[in-house]
Amino acid sequence: MASFGEPPPESGADVRNEVKKPKKKKVLLMGKSGSGKSSMRSIIFSNYIARDTRRLGATIDIDLSHVKFLGNLTLNLWDCGGQEAFMENYLAQQRVHVFSNVGVLIYVFDIESRDVDRDLATYVSILSALLQYSPAAKIYILVHKMDLVVPTARETVYDDRVRLVRQKTAEYANSVGVDMAAVDLVPFATSIWDQSLYKAWASIIHDLVPNLAVIERNLANLGVAIEAEELILFERTSFLAVSSWTSPEGARNPTEDRLERMSNIMKHFKQSISRFTGTPRNAEQFIRMEHKAGMRFSLFILKFTTNTYLMVVLPPGEARFNAAMLNCQIAIEHFKFLDTPAPGSAAAPVPASLAQAA
Repeated sequence: MASFGEPPPESGADVRNEVKKPKKKKVLLMGKSGSGKSSMRSIIFSNYIARDTRRLGATIDIDLSHVKFLGNLTLNLWDCGGQEAFMENYLAQQRVHVFSNVGVLIYVFDIESRDVDRDLATYVSILSALLQYSPAAKIYILVHKMDLVVPTARETVYDDRVRLVRQKTAEYANSVGVDMAAVDLVPFATSIWDQSLYKAWASIIHDLVPNLAVIERNLANLGVAIEAEELILFERTSFLAVSSWTSPEGARNPTEDRLERMSNIMKHFKQSISRFTGTPRNAEQFIRMEHKAGMRFSLFILKFTTNTYLMVVLPPGEARFNAAMLNCQIAIEHFKFLDTPAPGSAAAPVPASLAQAA
């Protein structure tokens, strides 16, 4: 039995305050018709691959879905049709219904659009309704279909579009006396053909997870205990990275978008398994994956809790690998709060002492 870094002191009351009863977050997904909203939603939550989204039709009115994400977070996702008639209806007839109690607005701009001024005017109308009924909502701007811009111009085109959106947002905020600092706006460049889509949606989900501090603390304790270089916690169905921990050695990895790349790789791996085994796309297709890269590193991805997978990156060494695998299986018991937390239940911290196989 070996003892590793002690977890930070915490009381049961502190943890109970962080791990609360199930949360529901209303998320509006909006933008002009054809901007790619339903395609990205299908890729992230329904395990579509990019080429399969071509058969999706236009969204009619509002496509409402409840996406269970971990055990205590449900996304009440409103995919809103972007045709002008629907937009006018949301703003006039359904204004209170659509824009009340919103936690997040995801507004998608099609970089191919030839009528940018009209797109921005529609965005400002949506912004006005949002600030009227859900002033605390967080706003994510996705500048989408960036793969259609030549690589050498992408950064310039993206920066210019974000500048216009921020300018229009500031002009409207000033016109109604709203402090621009209170408008929480986060932009992303996205495409369904690369990992940029996972980066955007992982950031959105990361901000919504209500017990994130508990997850991060327990991941850090586990990472130190098993002497890992990096831990990544993925949600089971979407394979979005919920949280991660990196050691000082792991932080030297020069691939900054490795979390999103792993999400993309694992989604394609699951889809390949589904095609060749005939299992449903959202079904559980594997329990564990291992990869040992000689004297460079080792990693494994294992089914962790009911709703998560855990990826562990380690320095090379068979004994270290086997010990880490054993300790991660022991630690599962201490992460069960990720699945079905009862109201007011406490999350047990990862123990400072774990069985270390020699």
